[in-house]
Amino acid sequence: MNKKELIEKYKELENGTFDIAAIVVCQSLLKDLEQLDESQKVKVPQFVAEHIEWTKEEDFHLLGAMNRENFDKKLEDWFYTDDNMDLFARAWLDGYEVEKEKRYLVKVKGLNEDNSYLNYDSIDDEWYFTDAENGPAVGTHHTRKQLEEAGFGWVFDCEGVEVEEVEG
Repeated sequence: MNKKELIEKYKELENGTFDIAAIVVCQSLLKDLEQLDESQKVKVPQFVAEHIEWTKEEDFHLLGAMNRENFDKKLEDWFYTDDNMDLFARAWLDGYEVEKEKRYLVKVKGLNEDNSYLNYDSIDDEWYFTDAENGPAVGTHHTRKQLEEAGFGWVFDCEGVEVEEVEG
């Protein structure tokens, strides 16, 4: 029985009784029930959410979804860190929200400000260096995954490049 069903049960009891003491008890109990905390959705990285979605689509049960034979290296590393096993189980059972991925502004040191920032044009599907203006079609705020998939993963290790974490 969940919280909502329990509240409905006691509302019916409250309305169906003529005993004033029973009505007061039901009202007090209803007040307490309504103040109970709901299960909070946990936050997980995108790759964990993708694994949960895939295993549910494939009709896995929780134990099967947590089997390391079904993990890639990144998921395995995450899974065996801190309390992430518990977090995974809570995400599976209670639902989850996907953590916003960190975004980075990439600037080549020593270049003119108008041509020093790595941009991606999503309309033309091309990368180039220009100013730092971030917009809907042309962006300067990139996820690590976007940078790595485009062959720019090296910017995180290059002394000639500034990588700054930014919002959105």
